[in-house]
Amino acid sequence: MGARVARMVRNINLENRVHREISKEKPRAAPRHPAISGSSGGGGDAADTAGSVHQKNDPLLKLLKSVYVESKDPAAAAQASREVPAVKEAARRPLRYSLPGLVELTDVPKGKLTIAEALKALSSHQQQPHAWTSEKISQEYSLDLKDTKALLQFFVPFQVEIIPPTTANAKQIKAS
Repeated sequence: MGARVARMVRNINLENRVHREISKEKPRAAPRHPAISGSSGGGGDAADTAGSVHQKNDPLLKLLKSVYVESKDPAAAAQASREVPAVKEAARRPLRYSLPGLVELTDVPKGKLTIAEALKALSSHQQQPHAWTSEKISQEYSLDLKDTKALLQFFVPFQVEIIPPTTANAKQIKAS
């Protein structure tokens, strides 16, 4: 029922509105550019333009001769890009430590760590900071020294601290 009412309201006075729009004055076209409207309307300008395009222009010819273009063979660039992965594959180191049950890797790119190696290095540094310094960890795992310092500063392995109860009669969980 609501649609019928809406349609009726929309169609009220429709004929008068249409007649008003049709009888409005039509918009004028935008004025033409003086160079285009000033022409004699013939094709003479087009012929002049075509003739000037095919004529020799000495100043433009001198500028064109002063341009030097150096090009390279795309096949040589493709061969150079193929050689880069071979260099990257050579920069790998053997895996130091792995967790059982994970994908078995044999080597890792230099400058990268596996999760197992990162956890091992962090826990070793946490347990023995004097023995496992950032220099030793960077040398052991073939890392940059600044990356190793950032790793030790910003990543800390999970720690569990057991706080003893303050009262003797507090409930405690017994180990099974």
